[in-house]
Amino acid sequence: MEAPLQTEMVELVPNGKHSEGLHPVTTPAAGNQRVEGPRQSCVEGEGFLRKSPSKEPHFTDFEGKTSFGMSVFNLSNAIMGSGILGLAYAMANTGIILFLFLLTSVALLSSYSIHLLLKSSGIVGIRAYEQLGYRAFGTPGKLAAALAITLQNIGAMSSYLYIIKSELPLVIQTFLNLEKQTSDWYMNGNYLVILVSVTIILPLALMRQLGYLGYSSGFSLSCMVFFLIAVIYKKFQVPCPLPPNFANVTGNISLLEVTKKTQLHGETSTADLCTPSYFTLNIQTAYTIPIMAFAFVCHPEVLPIYTELKDPSKRKMQHISNLSIAVMYVMYFLAALFGYLTFYDRVESELLHTYNKVDPFDVLILCVRVAVLTAVTLTVPIVLFPVRRAIQQMLFPNREFSWLRHTLIATGLLTCINLLVIFAPNILGIFGVIGATSAPCLIFIFPAIFYFRIVPTEKEPARSTPKILALCFAVLGLLLMTMSLSFIIIDWLSGTSRHGGSH
Repeated sequence: MEAPLQTEMVELVPNGKHSEGLHPVTTPAAGNQRVEGPRQSCVEGEGFLRKSPSKEPHFTDFEGKTSFGMSVFNLSNAIMGSGILGLAYAMANTGIILFLFLLTSVALLSSYSIHLLLKSSGIVGIRAYEQLGYRAFGTPGKLAAALAITLQNIGAMSSYLYIIKSELPLVIQTFLNLEKQTSDWYMNGNYLVILVSVTIILPLALMRQLGYLGYSSGFSLSCMVFFLIAVIYKKFQVPCPLPPNFANVTGNISLLEVTKKTQLHGETSTADLCTPSYFTLNIQTAYTIPIMAFAFVCHPEVLPIYTELKDPSKRKMQHISNLSIAVMYVMYFLAALFGYLTFYDRVESELLHTYNKVDPFDVLILCVRVAVLTAVTLTVPIVLFPVRRAIQQMLFPNREFSWLRHTLIATGLLTCINLLVIFAPNILGIFGVIGATSAPCLIFIFPAIFYFRIVPTEKEPARSTPKILALCFAVLGLLLMTMSLSFIIIDWLSGTSRHGGSH
């Protein structure tokens, strides 16, 4: 299949917005010809970054002003998601050593795939994931990339709303000092997630521009750091094993007294329940790699952040990516390790819910719940914006901005996601299926095949080592997708899935 002779306009402004009056982008085409991309009119709104007439444009018609440190911060926040809440459960089903090996492998592979994206972007002068797909395979490539981004971000939004559904009733219960949940509507997670979607998320999602992205990113990441500190602290406060009546204990309690009570269960029981596993392999292991892949997906955001970077270069952006992945790698491992060492095999698929067994009125955990709920609520509109843009790219590629279409797409997306969250059995169904499909595409398959098609054969022949490695990388992603989906389907059919909670 020949590459298309014309390219579409590059995504020049972060967050999926275009800008009017753009200079045409010249890219190499099939047959060693050079063609000039056509001009396009504004689709999502004019950019909020001012143009710089005094300097030559680098891929774009404006000068990036984001510093190295702020770029690391933004990309780290793009990587960080609610997947961190499921990593302790993943460690319980792999063991510490196997988990560390898998986490390290996925982190290194993610860094390599970003290298492929940046190199492809540098060759053709395109800094938009969907347009790289168009440059490599034409309209089918563009639609495939847009569909993968849509599925990935819908999965992210679903996981965020699921957290609101499961945790907000517990927060209200704690505030009201209730021993058990009542049948009142404000204790029903289904009603609460709809209320939050309509009153908070939808108004934010209807904004035409996302100029507050930096502020919300900083606040969300701070909340996750607070979550990590609390998980580490609680490891040394929660006794193991938990006594049967410990969930009903409130207020100040002597840890020594609790420890003495747990000794009545016998040393054998304690050894069985409180001994970490270093290597475990079972049917639930099928969820582990998808959860990790979901947690490290940041690839749709890499190129927009590259566009905003001050004095951009491929090497500089690669350093930003490597540092961001390293920071998130440490946070993921620490959260998984201390969460697992707190509850061992009794940890659930949603870590915060597990703490409810210890003390439902714990003030620290209540603060953590409020922080995480606030962070994920404010993140949903940001994640929704690229999905709306992808849908417009697929269905309305040449239409001018319309408030009616803008509103209908956001409302329709939130409606479908709310239905998914209300009827989904648990958070693993979201992490597992979405992570096993869209994440391998965005991390492994698409960067590799785009690189293979975009890099000219005069520079790297088809049988060169870099291109062979890229093809092997794509095959690895395909095998990962097939294996994970197969295990998850077998798990569902056999009915052996261990659900992570009562919500």
